[in-house]
Amino acid sequence: MRRRVPNEVGIAAVVVLVAIVLSVLSPNFRTIENAQVLLLNGAVIAFLALGQTFVLLTGGIDLSTGSNIALTGMIAALATSAGLPWYVAVIAAIAIGLVVGSLNGSLIAYLKLPPFIVTFATFGVAASIPLILTGASSVNVRDPFFAIIGRGALFGIPMPVVLVAVAAIVFSVVLRFTSTGVHIYAVGGNAETSRLAGVRSARVIVLAYALSGLCAAMGGLIVTSRLMVGYPSAGSGNELFYSIAAAVVGGVSLFGGIGSIGGALLGAMLIATVSNGMNVIGVESYWQPLVIGVIILVGVVLDTHRRRISLATLLSRFRGPREAAAAAPTS
Repeated sequence: MRRRVPNEVGIAAVVVLVAIVLSVLSPNFRTIENAQVLLLNGAVIAFLALGQTFVLLTGGIDLSTGSNIALTGMIAALATSAGLPWYVAVIAAIAIGLVVGSLNGSLIAYLKLPPFIVTFATFGVAASIPLILTGASSVNVRDPFFAIIGRGALFGIPMPVVLVAVAAIVFSVVLRFTSTGVHIYAVGGNAETSRLAGVRSARVIVLAYALSGLCAAMGGLIVTSRLMVGYPSAGSGNELFYSIAAAVVGGVSLFGGIGSIGGALLGAMLIATVSNGMNVIGVESYWQPLVIGVIILVGVVLDTHRRRISLATLLSRFRGPREAAAAAPTS
């Protein structure tokens, strides 16, 4: 019996190959200092990719992740500037991220609105609120302990990397070993069939978008903690495209129902490596969106091709027994 090679093996090989090529092109890429920068920047991309994975698995998409970074990071900075301790600021930021995600999910699940339109509208709203609250000014973080999130370390491992690892383990367990995970895949695979099977699709969709909001909040906390400043324009760069590219390249289908947390993490590692490598070898920043766009396009093409092959295989297996039965002689 032939064993199926996991999709994660292919993306892992690509990550290693890209890292080797970049190391040859620039000795600075393989330094310890650059590796630390890559991991820290990759942690934000990884969190966004994890959240985007849940949404994509349900057949949706979340365009509000970038502006959610700015909103949650600014809420945390404003909380500390008001004299609140750092852990209260963290809770407030996470709560706001969950609210934004839950609002997206509720509008999509209960009002049957298109995910693209809903999250694009939320993107604009969440991007404007920090500007309105601060008059487009940055806000310094007052509590020095807040730096633990982005600058701290546990046994020598940067805290953002630890947080990503913990989140990835928890999310993997949820998707693989709980009924909630089964329902998420079912809703993305066939929403109508899952509904007829008794799955509460609306709750599953709200949960997926809430988790995406939570992951965006974690990204906002890491960015704000590293800088110890809340910027109203944080997350307005390529974070959104990175999150989608990482998930898709990692094997998460844009059509729903297919993907894994491990694949999304490897995709995030690839995107972070490519972005970091282009910076190290001196590629102009305006080339990066082009490269990421090509990566997304290739991922979509491969995903579409894979689905067609899977559908053709399924149809051939279904037709085989029927054709054999029709050809069999009758007594």
